[in-house]
Order: sequence, then structure tokens, then C-alpha cells
Amino acid sequence: MKKIFFMMLVIISTGLFAQAPQITKVKVSGTVIDGETGQPLEYATITLQNSKRTQMITGGITDAKGRFEVETFAGTYNIKVEYISFKAIEMKEKSLKENFDMGVLKLFTDSQKLDEVKIIAEKRDVEIRLDKKIYNVGKDLTIKGGTFTDLLENIPSVTTDADGTVSLRGNANVRILIDGKPSGLVGLSSTDALQQLPADAIESVEVITSPSARYDAEGTGGIINIILKKGKIQGLNGTFSVTTGTPDNHGGNINMNYRTPKINFFNTTSYNYRNSPGQTTNLRENFFGNPENKFIDEFRDFDRIRNNFNTNLGLEYFITESTSILGSVFYRGNGGKTGTENLTNRLNQSRELVNQTLRLENQDEFERTLQYSLNFQKKFKTDGHILTSDFQYEDSNENQNSIINETQIFPTNTFLDFETNSTKEDQERILIQADYVLPYGKNKQSQFELGYRGNFNELITDFRVDTLGIGGELVLDQNLSNELVYEENINALYAQWGTKKGKFSVLLGMRMEISDINVNLTTTGESFNENYTDFFPTINLGWEFNDEESLTLGFNRRITRPRSRFVNPFPSRSSETNIFQGNPDIDPSYSNGYDLAYLRRWDKLTLTSSIFYQRNTDVFEFISEDTGQLTDNGDPIVRRFPINLSTDERVGFEFAGNYTPLKWWRMNGSFNLFNSKRDGDFGGVSFDANNTSWFTRLNSRITLPSKIDFQQTIFYSGPSENSQNKNISVYTANLALSKDILKEKGSLVLNVRDLFNSGGRETDTRTSTFTSNSNNQFRKRQITLTFTYRFNQKKNQRERNQQRNENQGGGEEEFGG
Repeated sequence: MKKIFFMMLVIISTGLFAQAPQITKVKVSGTVIDGETGQPLEYATITLQNSKRTQMITGGITDAKGRFEVETFAGTYNIKVEYISFKAIEMKEKSLKENFDMGVLKLFTDSQKLDEVKIIAEKRDVEIRLDKKIYNVGKDLTIKGGTFTDLLENIPSVTTDADGTVSLRGNANVRILIDGKPSGLVGLSSTDALQQLPADAIESVEVITSPSARYDAEGTGGIINIILKKGKIQGLNGTFSVTTGTPDNHGGNINMNYRTPKINFFNTTSYNYRNSPGQTTNLRENFFGNPENKFIDEFRDFDRIRNNFNTNLGLEYFITESTSILGSVFYRGNGGKTGTENLTNRLNQSRELVNQTLRLENQDEFERTLQYSLNFQKKFKTDGHILTSDFQYEDSNENQNSIINETQIFPTNTFLDFETNSTKEDQERILIQADYVLPYGKNKQSQFELGYRGNFNELITDFRVDTLGIGGELVLDQNLSNELVYEENINALYAQWGTKKGKFSVLLGMRMEISDINVNLTTTGESFNENYTDFFPTINLGWEFNDEESLTLGFNRRITRPRSRFVNPFPSRSSETNIFQGNPDIDPSYSNGYDLAYLRRWDKLTLTSSIFYQRNTDVFEFISEDTGQLTDNGDPIVRRFPINLSTDERVGFEFAGNYTPLKWWRMNGSFNLFNSKRDGDFGGVSFDANNTSWFTRLNSRITLPSKIDFQQTIFYSGPSENSQNKNISVYTANLALSKDILKEKGSLVLNVRDLFNSGGRETDTRTSTFTSNSNNQFRKRQITLTFTYRFNQKKNQRERNQQRNENQGGGEEEFGG
């Protein structure tokens, strides 16, 4: 009986299953493109919602070619295709019984959503990582037609002085990198080359105050990493801009990109001609020496004419979907002339004019840099598992030739002196680097990283001075002429480990650098050598209270090595009465730094703040002292030279905020307060100093009627001082107006920098033998007009690209670096 019952149950069940309909799966496919440009839209979203069972939702995203394919069960669906700032395509009650090809879908811009997109993008102007802040600078109007140094004036925590020296939180020992590597764009012996780099070539600026072990340990003040533009959009696209202004500032810039599934070709080329007039004043009182030269007043006017050409040409080849090789060539050629008139008045104790001279200097200079870079990248199956290697070779040279005439004007008109001098610098630099990143653990929330970097640098400096001999012929000055060969070879290994568990993130690292420094004085046959090995630990901790609030804590140890100029014992003259002389015995300076940072976001407001402490040892200090020598006019000659003078303890607080009270008004500002305490003695004289200073920056951007954007930036820096110098406070104001034309394919930007001509730097100096007051107006008010044209690219393309990058994510970005 049981067997019969079981057999009947099987027969009934089989019949029921035979009558049940089979479950069928179908595929929905198509291609999404920009309806105006025809370019594929990567990361467009496709949503399929069952019209009867609304909880059943599936979908997908488009690939780099704009294609998609979504698999689902047969049924009736509402289909929606959408992309940020575009009008969505919707298909209601579509019955899907078999595979369905939607063909080519054209999306068009939704003007009503553009303002929302802009607000979203503005919030992403600052990206926070565990060890750095990333400032996306493309929408800053006040840098259009400007240079890198103009751009830095709008970056929180960063300042530049009259000489172009870059400081981070008031510390000038800053390491500047291009795309994470040393580069000829920074220049041979100073940051002058950065003043020629067009701001339009820069995608973003990374301010790294607590660098991880991945970065060079050079720069006790931190790192500023410049990320250059590289196109990521399919097809041919780019921007072209021309600039004109007063004082003379004329040039053009083109950023072009052509990308296919296998190659990515990009080029940035710029040319600029500019004349930057300026003036300096130096008023000095001597305590000793000739009473007829009690007071010496110098008034210097100069015109700096520059012709600058830069081009960066690169090609990336995608060997497979996970392997690529990128090669690039960078060339920079800069020529220029500088004319200087130096009027010197010598006055007695009653401030009566005793003597007046005019010194004319005409300088020609040319600088060339050629840099080759090669990068290999291999991405493994796991997201963030990556191997990269880099090779970079750079050849640079810089030539300066000066002719100097000096004439006495009072009490009689008399020819005094004639000399020529020349400086030739030739540099070869090689960089070799390899990095390996391995994510592991549950959800790949941990990663291990290992790497090597070798920096090999040789700089030859040849300085020659010729003066008039007894017979009126030019004779080599053996006391000033010299040749210096500076070699710096640094091999570094690093390892770091990071993990994220819930709300807590940690990144620990150790870097070892082996330094081999050689200084050879060809003129005298002397040589100096330094070899040392250092270890640089880094710790970065993070806690996310929620998606809108986080706290980070960082520690790092860093080094500042003396530059070639600092170790050259031969004097170089900035004027007849002022000389600079290097110190071959100077040692590196080290620092230990701590940084505690807090971030809080609201709907319309984002606030970031941090407290930092840094202790530096063997700090470089520039000492000014009377040499005891006199010029032919009886003026005392002052020598300035560097020494390892002191320890320096720095503590400070910084605050920055972005606020969007209305959709047409956006504000951001920053405030930095810091104290520096130095302890040191030299020659029985105390050089102790306790300095508290601050600076603040406020930026406001308003959209006026007729879609005109108006931006203004105000900067104020409070007074500061060290053991011998006191810098007076300074403020500047910049204005900009922008209007889109040609159906938003073009833009016009009117820019005024240093509106009130108030950007001069005033310094008071006091020593045991003299006091002086100097005022340096390095450049005057500048007005520029820039026209930009975008081809195959919308004004908001950059915002959409940024959204794509955020959608892609990436394990290695979890911990910064």
C-alpha cells in the first residue's frame, strides 16, 4: 500500500512540474553616447525594474566604449538609462521575452541639473586622504593665464614670498614633486622654473603634511605634489587658450588628448612672453667704518623679460586590459633678459649726500630641460593589486651672462668700473623606481606595499668673473671665479602596511635612505664627501565617526639636505656690498612631526582643521656679518652664509572651510597660526628667536546675471621674525570675471592680480654692525584677459570625469600615498 501511494505521489508531482512554465533569462544590451559630441559615456547606469514586482531591480554600467549588457529574467520592465547632468532615457512597460538590443542611445545635457552638478563638484574640490589633501584647481578663475606660483597663492597652508620661495605652514623646507617624482620643471637651483609652468597644465595639487613611507624623506616642511593633466576621455578632445595682459603678458596653451581602447596620446604645449617690472629699496645704517658712509640708500629698478616654451608629449599603450606602458618626453626652453638700474646714495652722519653712483646690469639667460620618462604598470585580478616601475632621465643646462657698468654721478661724473660675469649650470639626473602593492584579507581591507627608489644627480656649476685690468683689458678674477661639481646619490627602500577595520584605518611605514654626497672644487682641487644612512618611520591613523566626520593622526621623520649653493665656499655677489658664501661643512637638518586633523561635512559646509607640532635639529640659519672689507667707495662688504645654528620647535593650528550658502554663491577660506622657537649661538652671539605669525585667505565666487562668474581672493600674512630679520605684514587682493560663450564651448576670463599693488615684502634686519630696511616689490599689478576654447569637450566634462574616477575606487587609494 505504501509503495502504491509513493508511486502515485511521484506521478502527480511529475505532472505538476511538467505543467509549470520554464524560467527564461534574457539579455538587454546597447551603447550610450553623448548626443552632442558622439563620445561614449563610460559609467552610465542602466536600471531594470519589474513593473509588477517593483522590489525586483537589476542593472549595470557602461564600459569605456559606452557599451552595456544586463541579464535578467523574462518579464515586463521599466528601463532607465541615465548619466550625471544628462537627461535620462526611460522605457515604460517593456515586455522582455527574448534578448533585446536597444541600439545606440544618445543622451543630451539637462540644463536644469547643471547647477546641481556644479554644487556636487564644488564639494569635491578638496579630497581628503589619510596622509594628504588633494586640491582640484581647474575651476579657479584667478589662475587663468597665470603660472604655478599664482596657483599656489590660492592653496590653503601654502605661501610664496617675493622671491618665489614656497612655504608650507610657514616652513620653506618644502619638497616639490611633479607627478610624484623630482622633475626639471622645478629648476636647477631654485623654484624659478615653476614661475614659468602654466597653471592651465595642472590638474590638481597634493599638499602632503604627513607623508607616508612611499615618498622621499626630503623636505622637513612637507611635500607639494603637482599632478599634470592627462586626458582620459575617449576620442580626440582638449582645450586651447590664449592670454594677453599688461604689463606685457602674452601667450597660448593647448591641452590635447586622443584616446582609443589601445592607446592614449596626450600633449600639453605652451608659450608665453612676459615682462615683469619690479623694484627694491634697501636703507642701511652702519655702526662702524667710514663716517662719510654712515648711511647707504640703494634704489633698484628692474625689468625681467621672459620667453618661455614648454611641451609635454606622452603616449600610453594598453598591452592588455591590465597591463600598460607609458612614455613621455618633456622639453622646456626659457630665454630672457633682465635690466637692472641700481642707484646708491651715500650719506654722512648728518644725512647729507656725499656720493652717488649708478650701477647698470644687463643679464641674458637661457635655460633648457629635456626629460624622458617611462612607466610600466601591471594590474592583477584583485582590485588594487598592482606593480609599477619607472625610469626617468633628465638633462638640463642654464646659462647666465651679465655686463655691469658703474658710474659715479656725484660729486663728479666719473666712470668707476666695468665687469662681466657668467654662470653655467649643467645637470644630469636619473631616477629608477619600483613599487608593489598587495591587498589581502577579508574584502581586501588590508594592503602591504614595498618599493625602491634611486635618485642620482650630478650638477656642474661654472662661475666666472672678469674685471678691468690696469691696461683696460678684462682680467679673470681668481677670488670669485670657480667651478663646482656636486654629486648626490640616494638609494632608498621602503615598506608600509595598512588596514581598515570598520571605522579605524592605519598606515605604518619605514623608509631607509642611503646618501652619498660628493663636492669637488675644480678650481682649488679640494673635495668633500659625506655618507650617511637614515631611517624614517611614518605612522598615519584614521577614525571615521560616520560618512561626514573623521579624525586623523600622523607622525613622520624627515630630512633637508643642503643644496649645492649652500656648500660652495666661493662667494657670489648679489651687489657690490653684499655677497653670499656657501659652507662645505654644513650638515643635513632633521625633523620629527606630529599632525592631528579633523574633518566635518554638512550639506552646505565643509570644515577641516589640524594641530601640528614639529621639532627640527641642525636647522639652517643664514647669518649676515661684516667682513671687515670695503669697496672702492669705502662701503663695508656684508657676507651672508648658512650654518647649522639651532633647534627649532614649531607648533601651530590651521583651519579651512568651504561654504555654499546659495547655489550661486560659494565661499572658501583658511587660517593658519604658528609659533616658531629657535635656540642657537654663533660667535658668542645669541641667535635665539621666538616668533608667532599667521596668515589667512578668503575666496568668494558668485554667479551674476547673464551667467557671469565673479571671483575675489584676499590674502593677509601677519608679521614674522627670526634672529636677525623681521618681516612686516603684507596683503594682496585678486579679482576675476568669467563668461561662457559659443554655446559654452568657449570662456573669457578677465583677471586682476594684486589689485592694490600691495604685494611688496618689507624686512628689517639688525646685526651688531649695521641695521637695514628693505622693501621688495617683486612684481606689480597684473591684468590679463584669457580666451579658452574646448573642442569635443563640455564645460562640465571635468566634473563628470571626476565622478567616473570616484566610481572606480581602487584599493591603493584607501590609505592614500
